[in-house]
This record gives sequence, structure tokens and C-alpha cells, in this order.
Amino acid sequence: MHADVIVLARHVEHLAEAATAPSTNGNANAVAIADGRVIAVGDAQALESLRGPGTAVHAFPGATVLPGITDVHAHPVWGSISIGSGVDLSGASTLDQVCNRLAEAADTRAADEWITGYDLDVNVFDGDPTGVVFAERFPGRPISLMTRDAHALVVSPRVVELVGLTGRETFTDASSIETGPDGRPTGFVVELQAMDLVFAHYPDVPVDTAAAYVLHQLERLARSGLTGLHALDFSEPSEAVYRHIEEQGHLPLRIRCSPLVPADSSPDVWQHIAGLQGRRGRRWHVEGAKFMLDGTADNGTAWFDHPDIHGENREPLWRDVDAYRAAMRFFTERGIPTATHAIGDRAVRFALDVIEEVGRAARAPHRIEHIESIPDDLLGRFAELDVVASLQPVHATRHTRADGTDNWSRRIGPDRVAHGWRTRDLLDHGAVVALGSDWPIGPGDPRIGLADCQVRRPVEEPDAAPVQPGQAISAREAYTGMTVAAAYAAGASDELGRIAPGCLADLTVFAANPLDLAPEAQPGNAVLATVVGGAVQLHPNTAKGRP
Repeated sequence: MHADVIVLARHVEHLAEAATAPSTNGNANAVAIADGRVIAVGDAQALESLRGPGTAVHAFPGATVLPGITDVHAHPVWGSISIGSGVDLSGASTLDQVCNRLAEAADTRAADEWITGYDLDVNVFDGDPTGVVFAERFPGRPISLMTRDAHALVVSPRVVELVGLTGRETFTDASSIETGPDGRPTGFVVELQAMDLVFAHYPDVPVDTAAAYVLHQLERLARSGLTGLHALDFSEPSEAVYRHIEEQGHLPLRIRCSPLVPADSSPDVWQHIAGLQGRRGRRWHVEGAKFMLDGTADNGTAWFDHPDIHGENREPLWRDVDAYRAAMRFFTERGIPTATHAIGDRAVRFALDVIEEVGRAARAPHRIEHIESIPDDLLGRFAELDVVASLQPVHATRHTRADGTDNWSRRIGPDRVAHGWRTRDLLDHGAVVALGSDWPIGPGDPRIGLADCQVRRPVEEPDAAPVQPGQAISAREAYTGMTVAAAYAAGASDELGRIAPGCLADLTVFAANPLDLAPEAQPGNAVLATVVGGAVQLHPNTAKGRP
């Protein structure tokens, strides 16, 4: 049997089967691939017999080949559409800077045309976020800005008028339309059901336009080293977008989609989501179900044992937690793994309790996402119950500050801050820790996020004080979190996360071995190629990672 493709490099970095026990693969420097799978790994001379007249040979002198990097928590469709059609507010640290960016967009649009934006830092407001501030600068203009955590909008008075918001709306989850002392909406729209009222009035984005936005961003992510991602959503227009892209060509990476189970939804909704399982294209498929047990600490909608300084962060998004328990059992009994968004300590505890009751799903382990602050007694339960801890450490390094002056830290207080972002502690207690970005909420370039894990600050800011420095992990542990652990989280350890005969040929080719580099050098470690199912994609000019 001849190989379809042979990849040659200086070193092939093999990771062991156990998600917590990576090891190198000796002096291997070649990978042979046939029919989309690895057929041999070893010395180039030993694999020479697999080279045939039709074998494509890709040589990367001095490079290191790793198992393909997978981001276990991302939102590729709505994230790409938001970026493609909205104003980038990242780095805008004052309200004047926000308004200046909005003014640039307003100059190119009709007076009544919507302006949407993303990555709004709520710390720019002096007090509670409010859209009233946009009335004077942009009179009559519909403006809707998504906050950095993607769990709230700040909208202008014109949007309040167009949508018909009153502040008296009721929701089945913990959503709200915030009001001021006069009882009128302030323009702060909190959580998903409330946000959906605004989204319904957004201008339509044609499928071909949305597909172009998504493909552009996926190609960018592939150039940064990703060969796969887990999309923790599957709502309109996800399927249409993926199918449109594959009608024209290929997705540049694999996408595992887990639809959202809405808070307090009915068994009819659960059955519909169960019916989506297995729907697929060439490089995307639906597997798993996503729950949001609570919201975010920044909005006061996370579920902690004790309220925050404002008396908030004390309730779940699921008003009927018994319905969450019933839904978890429904999916588990059908072999469908779940991923539960749980930020507050009580949400994490409750999710673990329910998982202990319902047991493991047949296809893959259950997961808990985010886990921002938990007490010591919960650390060991992840390993005991075989629950994957799905973390996004970039939230710690880029959304909070070591001095505690950020909104998250001020709200929940120093005791809970001290128990935040416990990547090191979870690993030390035997948990499988899978790492993601929550892109576009965090930087999608894995080289940046993985370096942040090691230095506990934005890697490009050497003078920044580290956030919870005791939670730093090694380069090997970090890269394991987006390879071996990512595969385990998907129930795909027999096919992904390793470079071994029989595994899918998903590889990331780095100019240098990131495990040998200082964290500060890792974002600049060029990705020379990615390989997805044996298809080699060359990536020139990728030496600099970007936040």
C-alpha cells in the first residue's frame, strides 16, 4: 500500500492516549497518510517504502508536526457575522473611544441605518451600562452593541423605540430589560431571550454574504493552526452557511456543532434537538447539546452560593432547575453528551450533582464550560465523575485584572476571585481540562491563548501583572488541552488528538516545536501548514499571532 501523502519534518510530537499523560514519540520525523488517515509514523527512511508514483511529499525542514489543534469552545457563525457586519470595539477603553468608532461607521451609512458592534467593555460606563448616552451623539440612530461576554446588549433609545421595549417584558429565563429610576428602559438588555427581541430587528444578512464572512474567519483560524473547533451552538443560519460553503469548496477545518437547549424549554424542543444529532456535511456534524445553567458574573446573572455586592449573581438562568435535571436525563438516556455553561460556584455544583444522578452519556463525557470560580471541594469531583472541565483561560487574562479593579472582580469579591480560573488546580486533581477561546469573545488564535495559559497575562504585555499566577500550566499541558483532551471531550480519542496509525490525519505543522519555546515566543511561531483528513493546506506568512 502506497501513501497518498507523506509529511516530513524535523520532529513529530506524538501525544499519548491518556488525556493527562502526554509523551514524545522518540525521533519520528515523518507521517504517512492514506485515505485521510495516518498509516505510519516514524523515521523518514523507514517510511520510504510507502512512497509511490502518486504520493505527494511535503517537506518542512526544521519544523515540528503536532496533532491538529482543536478549539473546544467557539461560535463561528454568529461570531463571523458579527465581525463582518459590525464595528470592532475591542481595545476601546473609554466611552469617547467607543463613540469615535461608531462615528466612523456612521459616516459611511444612511442616517437611519443600523450600527451594530461587538466586544464592548462595560467598564467604559461610569456606573451601569446605558444606551441613553448615544442619543445626543447619534440622534435617531439605531445602535446595538454586544458586550464583551456576549450576554448583553447596550442599545440606543432609537432601538428601544423600534423594538417597543418597555421594561415590563417577562421571560422564562433570567433575561431582563433594565430600567432606570424613572421606570423607562436604559438600553441595557440582559441575557439571551431579551437579546433575541433586538436581534429580530437586525437587518437581514443573505446566506451567501454570511457564508463569505464565516469562510474568511475560518481560513484565518486555520492559518493560526486550528484543524478543528467545537461550535457550542447550531442556530439559524448555521446549517445553511456550512452547506453553502461546502457547495462551493471545503471548510478549512472540522466543526462539531452542539445546539443550545433553551432555558426552561419543553420536551418537544429537546426531541427536536435530539433529532438533529448526526446531521452532517463533509467537515461538519451535529453532536451533543449545550445548556446554559447560568449567565455571566459581569451581568449579575451567574449563579453563586452568595450574591455579589449588588445583591445579584444569585439565580440560575433555568428558573425551573428540575426541568434542567429532566432535560439532562433526556439527552443522557439517548446517548447524547452535554456541555453545560456554568460560571458561578453554585451552578457548577448543581451541574455536577445532576451529572452524578444521570450518569455518563454513551458517546462522550459530559462537559462543564467556563467554571470561573469554584471552592476546593468541587475540584476532585470532575475526575470522580469523568466530567471534562472545558476552560477558556483567556477570559481570566484578558477580561480581568490582577489588581481586582475589573467589573468581574469587583462584583464577586476577593474571596471568590481567589478561587477563580483554576486551571492548575483542576489538572492537579486529575481532571481532563480541555481548552478553548470562546471565540469571538476571546482571541481565536490558539498560539495566543495557549501562551496566556502559561504566563497568566496577555502574552504580548510583559509588564502586565499575572492573574492568579499560581494557576499557570506548562506548554505541554496547554497544548494537550487542545489536542488529546479536546479529542477526549468529543468522545473521539480513537481518531483525533494523536498522531498514530488509524487516526484521522489532522495535523498542525509549526516552524518550531512550541513545547521548547518560551511562552512569549509562541504567538510568533509560524504555522507552516495544517492537514485535515490528509488534505494539506500551506500557510505562508503566519509568523505573527494576533489577539
